[in-house]
Amino acid sequence: MPEDEAGSLTPLTTQMLAVGDGHRLYVETVGRADGTPVVYLHGGPGSGCQPAHRRLFDPTRSRAVLFDQRGCGRSMPFRSRVANATTDLIADMEAIRTALRIDRWLVVGGSWGATLALAYAQTHPERVSGIVLRATFLGTREELEWAFLGAMPRFYPRLHADFLGLLDPAEQACPLDAYWRRILDPDPSIYRPAAWAWHDAERILSQIAPPSDRLDLAARMEGTDPIPSTPFMEAHYFSHECFLAPGQLMRQANNLRGIRGRIIQGRYDLLCPPQTAYALAALWPEARVIPIAGAGHGLTEPGIQQAMRKAINELGA
Repeated sequence: MPEDEAGSLTPLTTQMLAVGDGHRLYVETVGRADGTPVVYLHGGPGSGCQPAHRRLFDPTRSRAVLFDQRGCGRSMPFRSRVANATTDLIADMEAIRTALRIDRWLVVGGSWGATLALAYAQTHPERVSGIVLRATFLGTREELEWAFLGAMPRFYPRLHADFLGLLDPAEQACPLDAYWRRILDPDPSIYRPAAWAWHDAERILSQIAPPSDRLDLAARMEGTDPIPSTPFMEAHYFSHECFLAPGQLMRQANNLRGIRGRIIQGRYDLLCPPQTAYALAALWPEARVIPIAGAGHGLTEPGIQQAMRKAINELGA
């Protein structure tokens, strides 16, 4: 299988797929044209697929489909939040599946990708041959409050002080809403520091051993790095409860019955703690939680990628 200069698998096919509402999605396939179909859902919302994600799949066995969700990565228009909700992304997955003439596929996703994987599978269970999740996130405000307002001050008190310090005293009573308002404000002097603070705080919480436990907004404001799209897309989705009804993914877990599942879970994940994975598995008899000792949230945490590859191979890709 050909590789690029970075050692990543080169795509079998690439295309820009028009899905309506002015959106065109970047879609690539990796592996064998006659391989077992599997679709990968990136996190965020907003991060986009990376070449390293292709390494999760055995190119001799699978036909892996990777795509950048609306407004993300190479999809156009970039950062567009118009007609961009969970139901739109589910419809996009069906458009991709139909365009590639796939009947059923294994669905793989982590963090926000796990949210979308569950929402899709509960809507179209007949199109899902299996599910592999990492860092289960159910798209609820309670989970976000636990991470940013519960875990952060307990494990990173200096980070929490920096995080709140960006806000006015009146805003600190509801800091999540204040951050989302600021990030979505059209004024760069308002959204730039808020977006960087959100991005960097989330990055610290996602790592088992982050290089720093402080925010350095002065350096960010002086730098020329473009702001990633994740803060903007996350503010859009999180301020709308991820466009899900309260408790939707747990209430509809019965729709997953009959679908085999593996849930890869870092033991020390501060963004998506193990409690969520085990609660979901309790309602989904065919799912098995695979805890990874010494790992946090990210895909690159020790043991996570290996467990993901093993689970994908076990379920047929």
